[in-house]
Amino acid sequence: MERLLPVLIVLAVASAYGLWYRASRGRVKNSARAKLIALDAKTLGGELGERATLVQFSSAFCTPCRMTRTLITDVITDMPDIRHIDIDAESHLELVRRLDIRSTPTTLFLDSAGIERGRAIGAPKRTELIEAITALKA
Repeated sequence: MERLLPVLIVLAVASAYGLWYRASRGRVKNSARAKLIALDAKTLGGELGERATLVQFSSAFCTPCRMTRTLITDVITDMPDIRHIDIDAESHLELVRRLDIRSTPTTLFLDSAGIERGRAIGAPKRTELIEAITALKA
């Protein structure tokens, strides 16, 4: 029994971490950042949307990034006032550091002024993506 105790502890810790990791990925969280940074078209490499802009940071070999890109494109197809800008994180390291992007895909939800109002780390779910876009109407 003494030999099994370390194995059981490792399994418990690994399981707890796995559950936390899975629960924290793909959720859209409101940004309550103390230092609001307005991003402009020059910084992002594309024009901002009239109502909102979704800025996705991705990398070349990231499978969830491709799924996220497809989902966002599909959701905003009938929304001409929403723009989607895809940024290669590896090519824009200074911007990644400045915005505290820690993993890909990370999607920022910007209002019409270019201020971050929400963030999804990981591939967001369709319903949460639609809810976050709808919340940007106000």
